[in-house]
Amino acid sequence: MIDIKVPTVGESISEVTLLKWTKKDGDYVNRDEVIAELESEKATFEVNAEKAGILKLEAIAEGDTIKIGDVIAHVDETAAKPEVAAPAKEEKAPVAATATAKEEKKAAPVAAPTPDASVKATPVASAIIADKKVDPKSVTPSGTNGKILKDDVLAALNNPGRKPGAELFTRNSKKEKMTNLRKTISRRLVEAKNTTAMLTTFNEVDMKPVMDIRNKYKDKFKEVHGVGLGFMSFFAKACAYALQEWPAVNAYIDGDELVYHDYCDISIAVSTPRGLTVPVIRNTESLSMVDIEKKVIELAGKARDNKLSMEELQGGTFTITNGGVFGSLLSTPIINIPQSAILGMHKIEERPIAMNGQVVIRPMMYLALSYDHRIIDGRESVSFLVRVKELLENPEQLLFGKDPVKALLEL
Repeated sequence: MIDIKVPTVGESISEVTLLKWTKKDGDYVNRDEVIAELESEKATFEVNAEKAGILKLEAIAEGDTIKIGDVIAHVDETAAKPEVAAPAKEEKAPVAATATAKEEKKAAPVAAPTPDASVKATPVASAIIADKKVDPKSVTPSGTNGKILKDDVLAALNNPGRKPGAELFTRNSKKEKMTNLRKTISRRLVEAKNTTAMLTTFNEVDMKPVMDIRNKYKDKFKEVHGVGLGFMSFFAKACAYALQEWPAVNAYIDGDELVYHDYCDISIAVSTPRGLTVPVIRNTESLSMVDIEKKVIELAGKARDNKLSMEELQGGTFTITNGGVFGSLLSTPIINIPQSAILGMHKIEERPIAMNGQVVIRPMMYLALSYDHRIIDGRESVSFLVRVKELLENPEQLLFGKDPVKALLEL
């Protein structure tokens, strides 16, 4: 009998939460097959069977907290693998019954044609939808396999603007246990507010040059490299250049010492159903636009699937967060400690601005840089943000980090 224990996932982590069992007690499992998903205060991870055999689970319920090293299951490797039963042969229906079924089918009335074939609804419900011009998306189906019934459509008509089936004037409330990840997020955010001299500086950037490049080359970029050309690679590249020019923004305080970095490990904030995670893109200053886009897709996919490793979540020197994807026009992001600064991207919105004495409409984005004033002075924070703005409004500078003509002339 092999014991399966909770593995060590970090020096400071002593307990984890059982998210769910992926196998049942008594199941036969193969070696390395996932039997459970656990959540620590920093990430989620899987527990695998060390040997093939019959699984015996401990009496641990989903949501319970367990300690590192605790036994959560056993595998009886001496048990034989159960044989898979052969599928039963389909029995032939009696001749009389078949004939009766054919007669019934023939005698059944032909259903009225559905007005919209794309809508899974009964003929009567489809007719009402077409006649009353009801949006099928506003109707909550209650039939089998998601089929819309007549009463579903009538409920949507009688209660416009309200989700069908929802109770009126409810005053219910519920309590839900806070996950380890949410506890950690809460603790770190409060710690950042209480232990840093946080201040935020703002600027705005004209996104038209970047958007023009994307519109012109995105299809070719996808065809050649197999990934889409997004905004994050432009921002990460611009920040990498600006961080090297203003190293204090890329540093942090360790006790009585300032720790500077000659590399840019940029954390990218990713929203997941279980909370916010910040996987790290290592040596962003040395990566190409293609490398950054591939890394963003890889890390974002792992974050959504809860597959991030501890190494991918630790050691960032600067963070970028994009609230614009949710419609945020302006915000003050909170520093991701122990880092000293975080850049907030926001929604791109067309606004009238003055350009060469003329009022023009341009796609503008507000940028916010929250920083720790203990290590970063106003001059450095503002200059950093102005440099990021300059690089984004002149994307050709992202190749050398400065104006191509000046680079040519070695100025």
